[in-house]
Amino acid sequence: MTRPSNSLLQARDAVLPTYARPDVVLVEGEGCRVVDAEGRSYLDFGAGIAVVSLGHRHPAPLAAAHAQLDRLWHASNLVWTEPQLELAERLADRFDGAAAFFCNSGTEAVEAAIKYARKATGKPGIVALEGSFHGRTAAALAATGQPAKRAAFEPLVPGVRFARPNDVDSLHAAFGDDVGLILLEPVLGEGGVHPLEPAFVRAARELDALLCFDEIQTGVGRSGTFFAFEQLGVRPDLVTLAKGLANGLPIGALLAAGESAFAPGDHGSTFGGNPVVCAAACAVVDAVDDDLLANVRRQGARLAEALAALPGLANVRGAGLLLGADTERPAAELVTDCYKAGLVVLSAGPHVLRLAPPLVVADAEVDEALSILEEVLG
Repeated sequence: MTRPSNSLLQARDAVLPTYARPDVVLVEGEGCRVVDAEGRSYLDFGAGIAVVSLGHRHPAPLAAAHAQLDRLWHASNLVWTEPQLELAERLADRFDGAAAFFCNSGTEAVEAAIKYARKATGKPGIVALEGSFHGRTAAALAATGQPAKRAAFEPLVPGVRFARPNDVDSLHAAFGDDVGLILLEPVLGEGGVHPLEPAFVRAARELDALLCFDEIQTGVGRSGTFFAFEQLGVRPDLVTLAKGLANGLPIGALLAAGESAFAPGDHGSTFGGNPVVCAAACAVVDAVDDDLLANVRRQGARLAEALAALPGLANVRGAGLLLGADTERPAAELVTDCYKAGLVVLSAGPHVLRLAPPLVVADAEVDEALSILEEVLG
């Protein structure tokens, strides 16, 4: 039997305060809805920060994970497992034969990309973007273009320089002979949901460095194509994935095109490529088909058009079902008020509302979310 949320919340001091959380304890999910310990239902337009892409308890990854649990929970990376090989093959099919390294999170995938680029090029320098977010470990945080997130932990990994998004002159000014990696989010998610322009990405591709697209938030269909870079007309050398890849189970992946720069012993992960998680991820990749991608594009367009007409919102932007809008009110207040009204939404800065619903979201759910938002915005 579920404990009341007030009783559960007494344990808050047993958790380090690394997140500002509302007083909500979630206990169940189904499709695009979650339920708290008091039995209240919420329409989920955050999807665990763009993670539960197929909706809560989607039957395909659920069945795949259950079946694998009955066979093998874990094996070290000193041996192969079927789910890991099958997932690598599926991702290679999506990205022109690229090889995969599996880990447990987006941050770890970015760390792997940074190490890979250093090994491949012999150059330690990185160019990233102002406003970007790539993770919270030493190298990933160093490449995160948000000074407030870095300040308390400096000095971090040296050699990172930042360019302004969509400013080619700034990109050229940041580049140098020591740069081996250019790290870009096709849509800057945590930094305000700002899409990169094709001309800017082409300019990055022309520079003499490995180009990595951080698709941790945009990948696996969220942008309306399996990879967001498909819409930019540029093929990268490296891609990082995480979030939606296993529909809520912990996974990260680095995809590397061409001949591998890594050799045995260069990198590793005890839990990376876990068979249960990889089995679920195989089911997710199979589910991201043409019909699902069409739904992402259609619902994203409907949602963007309707958001632009709501009071208190401006400059709606994004790709597919990763959308942002500038808010007149502080975004944190808006997120709290939406929780109270039964809608889970996200922020992406002090005055940016972010929406990232499951990719399976239907017309009625989009209409319901818009009705709640209209009421909350007043």
